[in-house]
Amino acid sequence: MEMIKVNSSNVMAIGHDGQDLYVQYAAGTYRYKGVSAKLFEDLKNAESKGRFMNQYIKDSFVCERLREAK
Repeated sequence: MEMIKVNSSNVMAIGHDGQDLYVQYAAGTYRYKGVSAKLFEDLKNAESKGRFMNQYIKDSFVCERLREAK
């Protein structure tokens, strides 16, 4: 799955595998389970990725930390 670099002070890159959202922060990479492709597209187009994550993703989907930043 391809991670897309984004212009954000909080989010470094995002990706979607058809069913889950992957978000790379400075502290590590996380998977948000069950995020739709439509919501991923909305995130890609959001003016503020961090604000979008806080408003629509973080408290609405199960999250799993995949790895820490090196």
